[in-house]
Amino acid sequence: MSKPRGNRKIACDATNSDLRSLVHFCAETGQIWLHEHRMLLVHANAQGGMRKELIDTLGMERARGLLIRMGFASGMHDAEVFSRRDQGATDYEAFMIGTQLHTLEGIVKVTTLKLEADRATGRFYGEFLWENSWEGQWHRHQYGTHSEPVCWSQIGYACGYTTALMGRPILYKEIECIGKGDNNCRIVGKPIEEWEDSADYLRIFNQESIADQLIDLQTQVVQLRSAINEKEKLPTDIVGNSKAFRVAYDMLQQAAKSQITVLLLGETGVGKEVFARALHDRSTRRNESFIAINCAAIPHDLVESELFGVEKGAFTGALNTRPGRFERANGGTLFLDEIGDLPLSAQVKLLRVLQEGEIERLGDHKVRKVDVRLVAATNVDLKQLVKEGKFRSDLYYRLNAFQINIPPLRERKEDIPLLATRFIEKYSAIYGKKLNGFTDKAMRVILTYPWPGNIREFMNMVERGVILAPNGTRIELEQMFSSSNNDPAMEFGLDSNGSLGVDHGEAEPGKDLYDEVLNGSMTLDQAEAMLIGAAVEKANGNLSAAARVLGLTRPQLAYRLGRLHDDEPATGGRA
Repeated sequence: MSKPRGNRKIACDATNSDLRSLVHFCAETGQIWLHEHRMLLVHANAQGGMRKELIDTLGMERARGLLIRMGFASGMHDAEVFSRRDQGATDYEAFMIGTQLHTLEGIVKVTTLKLEADRATGRFYGEFLWENSWEGQWHRHQYGTHSEPVCWSQIGYACGYTTALMGRPILYKEIECIGKGDNNCRIVGKPIEEWEDSADYLRIFNQESIADQLIDLQTQVVQLRSAINEKEKLPTDIVGNSKAFRVAYDMLQQAAKSQITVLLLGETGVGKEVFARALHDRSTRRNESFIAINCAAIPHDLVESELFGVEKGAFTGALNTRPGRFERANGGTLFLDEIGDLPLSAQVKLLRVLQEGEIERLGDHKVRKVDVRLVAATNVDLKQLVKEGKFRSDLYYRLNAFQINIPPLRERKEDIPLLATRFIEKYSAIYGKKLNGFTDKAMRVILTYPWPGNIREFMNMVERGVILAPNGTRIELEQMFSSSNNDPAMEFGLDSNGSLGVDHGEAEPGKDLYDEVLNGSMTLDQAEAMLIGAAVEKANGNLSAAARVLGLTRPQLAYRLGRLHDDEPATGGRA
């Protein structure tokens, strides 16, 4: 049955603290224990690599079934840890143990949205929010956004844990999943017979013989390799597989087949010039010149001479005749970056080039024909500039014949691992280093950082990391970011007894408390009373649970309560 909402947070805090007390590290034997079950600390990178190898070797469906069964077995084992410790827990507390274990083991942060459980009658309905799903994140990084939920081992865990506690098969499904583009994952669980497609899932939980289908697998591998070889490869400088990126790149491919003028739109640093070069390289003009000019980097009084050229003479003050960028790009492509900064006088002449294919050098009346493919780019709103009278409307409509929007990096986060690998390879070669990628914390920040400078900023940060990281290591967070605005979540470290405790970083644990005792602001009895009172409150009055949090037995806690409160019964709480 559901627990009253007001008491849930207290119960969760007490449960979480109690669970942490079950985790111990033994330095002498090299073993990690959850109660009496041996655990392993494994690298997420290695686990992700194994998961990828399973998928690439067995295919999505077989790997899905195997990972679900592995998760199911893990959930069953964790349910056993709970059942041997707290026989008298309520149904709500029993299921909250599973959510806390899933969080404690670093798999996913679980928030209960709805829980109706009655083990006596077998009735169950659960709905949970998953945040920071390890499996969903890794699948998306390695394969891009998937069409279906991908947190297979986590679903298996939830099914195994709940099935063990309920004593009947409980099936969970992901209703939302970050692996298919949702913000977070959301799961719903109920008895398997209440799902219409329960028969399909029963087959998943049954082990299948891989050996019987090896020939089919080999055939599929040959077909996949053939498809990969035939798949159109991206240019060397273009990296991406996200939906937003593919939309922009597919439009670029269409534009490359024609001679139409293209306008590239996007924030600073998204790679507009890289796109323009890729457009040129895929067009029929690939063997001719690609000329780029940044309109914002040239003084307004020099823009026309740079674009259209200049004749020497007293009128222009030029000592030598010089062809402009249009002539130099004749037969090829001219890329005008930051075209919104082009002065109005130059806009008039640019419009004539687009309409007539003709230019006149400054100080010369001779008309010269040019054959140039124009690609323009801007990070400003040209429509707004037209309204303000700073940009000609006729030129805007001519440039806007074919518009491509290049997405910012924050909208294509699944491309970040691909870009990171490319940049590390590039700068490792430049600086003569061999690096093994990023630490997990560095990658976590890379994926959550908004990257206001987009790919250009990311590239510079990776270069900084490559320079600072020692050869043969991974790039760490502080080697990329000189300062971080990320507020780290509370972490747990080891104390001298091999138990987990809160890691306060540089701050000394309990310093504020003992400073108050030592400077006379608080007595030792008052500090002890405050600590015991907080533990009892967090345990919702359950003295046994409070004692476990404090590392005491229940009789020891009762004795201390009796000593501190002689006028109150020591056993006033619940057993």
